[in-house]
Amino acid sequence: MNLEKGEQIEDLQCAGLKIIQNKKLYCFTSDSVILANFVRAKAGDLAVEIGAGSGVISILVQAKNKLKKIVAFEIQEEMAALCEKNILLNNLGEKLELVADDAKNHKKHIKSGSVDVVFCNPPYFKETNFPQSEVKKVAKEEVCLPCETLCKIASDMLKGGGAFYVCYAQERAAELIFNLQKHNLAVKEMFFTENGKGEVKLAVIKAVKNGKFGCKVFPNLVTNEENGNYLEKLQTKNFI
Repeated sequence: MNLEKGEQIEDLQCAGLKIIQNKKLYCFTSDSVILANFVRAKAGDLAVEIGAGSGVISILVQAKNKLKKIVAFEIQEEMAALCEKNILLNNLGEKLELVADDAKNHKKHIKSGSVDVVFCNPPYFKETNFPQSEVKKVAKEEVCLPCETLCKIASDMLKGGGAFYVCYAQERAAELIFNLQKHNLAVKEMFFTENGKGEVKLAVIKAVKNGKFGCKVFPNLVTNEENGNYLEKLQTKNFI
């Protein structure tokens, strides 16, 4: 595997899997690991990731759930190329299909209402004028994927009874829940993450298409020690 300038291979500490990251582009954070550990699917399910980035979540979800097929959408050309390299690096060509396209165009690639599980770690910050690369801006800010658009896409993809797993900034959790319900996605499970200083950071949600009302709320997941270091349970990637 030939690496480009800025690329490095890291151990995912799961089933011998590895990931190529490029610090010049966008590196995944603990959000990705948390979401991957939350996703539950059956081996025969068709799963879709919206916004795959380097492919880390799809790779972990496949390993933990032994899925036959995951379709991963990635709109950014550079990130899609990196995702493709990671698919090859982990010999997942038969189980993980990259679609280098905007998830809004999903009807070109998959049948509406055919998907069992959708998952996404979306860009959950409002658009700003903060100076950063275009790749990082699209990955972090809702330039291409506003909250309501995300929920509509997930609902369009899913079968009745299908599950959508998503994480979002805690200060926008109410907005996310409103848009999920607007598009017939009932929140069934959720929890928040907090750092070692008692500050809540992330809302992590499972919603079900055409699901009944009633939500199980899990205790907060503490991700850091007071000094900011990740807790060992997060480092081992096996905490939920």
